[in-house]
Amino acid sequence: MDDERVDSCSFSCPHDVHTVHLSLKLRVHFETHVVHGVVRLSLLAVRDTPSVVLDTKGLQIKTVTASNGPASFSVRPAHAALGSALEITLSSALKRDDTVEVKIEYETSPSALALQWLTPEQTAGKKFPYLFSQCQAIHCRCMVPCQDTPSVKSTYDAQVSVPNGMVALMSAIRDGSDPDPDDALRTVFKFKQPVLIPSYLLALVVGALESRKIGPRSYVWSEKDMVDKAAFEFAETEKILQVAESLVGKYVWCSYDLLILPPSFPYGGMENPCITFVTPTLIAGDRSLAGVVAHEIAHSWTGNLVTNNNWEHFWLNEGHTMYLERLICGKMLGEPLRQLEAIEGWNRLKDSVKVFGEQNPLTNLIPNLDGIDPDDAFSSVPYEKGFGLLLHLEQLLGGQEVFVGFVKSYIDKFAYQSVTSEDWKNHLYEYFKDKNHLLENVDWKGWFYSPGMPPVQPKYDTSLADACLKLVDQWIKAGDENLHAFGPADLKDMHSFQVIYFLSELLQAQEEQTPPPFSLKHVQMMQQAYNLNDVTNYEIRFRWLCLCLQAKWENAIPLALRMVTEQGRMKYIRPLYRYRKNG
Repeated sequence: MDDERVDSCSFSCPHDVHTVHLSLKLRVHFETHVVHGVVRLSLLAVRDTPSVVLDTKGLQIKTVTASNGPASFSVRPAHAALGSALEITLSSALKRDDTVEVKIEYETSPSALALQWLTPEQTAGKKFPYLFSQCQAIHCRCMVPCQDTPSVKSTYDAQVSVPNGMVALMSAIRDGSDPDPDDALRTVFKFKQPVLIPSYLLALVVGALESRKIGPRSYVWSEKDMVDKAAFEFAETEKILQVAESLVGKYVWCSYDLLILPPSFPYGGMENPCITFVTPTLIAGDRSLAGVVAHEIAHSWTGNLVTNNNWEHFWLNEGHTMYLERLICGKMLGEPLRQLEAIEGWNRLKDSVKVFGEQNPLTNLIPNLDGIDPDDAFSSVPYEKGFGLLLHLEQLLGGQEVFVGFVKSYIDKFAYQSVTSEDWKNHLYEYFKDKNHLLENVDWKGWFYSPGMPPVQPKYDTSLADACLKLVDQWIKAGDENLHAFGPADLKDMHSFQVIYFLSELLQAQEEQTPPPFSLKHVQMMQQAYNLNDVTNYEIRFRWLCLCLQAKWENAIPLALRMVTEQGRMKYIRPLYRYRKNG
């Protein structure tokens, strides 16, 4: 089995059988923090095989049956990151193109990594507990025994039993609810997902949730205390969807809802089909809502519709999604802002390379993840190095309009499939067959398999960046006696993207120059000039606090501690702790 694995992060064998549909019955138990589940997997034999191998982690497997006769099973010894292989031996071996349904009754562990259980005290309403899942990258196996690899895509339906007064949502179309026939104190919510998805996009949330309609195909969901404010903040969702459709074609997922999660959610957003999970930091004024929502909407095509075959090719998901996000923002907010975001993205890439180390193979665009937990490799590299390659190709092959045509053709060709970088590259050469001579000059080995920064930096329109850099230079060169010359007017005409870039450049100068140019007096006077301590935009606040910690301003420590305890986003928490430690 192991020598034929197409995904080093999965024990399952897609070359033997392929899951075509999942049917789930789940009972959520808040008292014990477990989910009792029954899953029916409809499997298609790819070749002759006597057994089926699935991924599990921490699951208690109770019974296994098969539609073609008795079945026996064994759970192999656990790998720390990958969990355990569940091997099911069928009484009748499968021939190629045979189908079989395997039914498994199981229970999750209270410590399942895919499931986050919150007490009533940890919610806004303080009356009901809360549960949400996060299956990316390899945590679906903690919630459901499955082929937990993005190389396998299937449809699914589900029934979820929860206590009365609570609402269940999934990454699927809502299909009504009924009283639980087995318990009058519970309600069963039903779902169906007719579009093929990989396992990491299976998602569940249970809480005291309310919704508001924000568009012809969209609702926003959250706890009661936030729902009206969220509806106001996300009012432009339909407009963003329409811009995305104008670029890459029809949205195929029917509904596009947004769920505002509790503050402990560790990511900015998660592109679960039909319902994007987003951080509440957006409500508090995170970076442009258009950017965040555009990113998750873009995933509806790049990631959800066309999916990386395994996690070594994660850049296919995230690089293309960054490219589409910035295209959407460029259409809505202007091309100069797209360019500024691209410049800031290049800086984020430099930061990641610095943290990992310039020779660290995890900074390859296509890293070798054999034996490595994908979560340990998570960084901005697949996002920004992938985007950098696409922007470089856009400039090389004829400009934005020409290259958007390629991206749309890539989505059309590989929709509902999982692909590798080689698949993508072959299509690139096929699409630009009259420009192969240009593609032959691309350093593919340097882009794909070399650590550190890319071999080529794209060209940028620096019109918005220049104003920021001028202000950076003025602050760095200002002596203590000149610091009173700065005031609120400096930032008055700047977009929030520019303020973010301004602070990023100051922070970079502070890290790279010896001695650091920004003194304690500088940050104190910047606070007096711009009152950044009171800014609610998390992206600005984060960079400001990093700068303060670098300059060893003790007044910033309680503000930083408040930021890392009031929300759970890894992109903010990890650097703030690092700066505090180094400071």
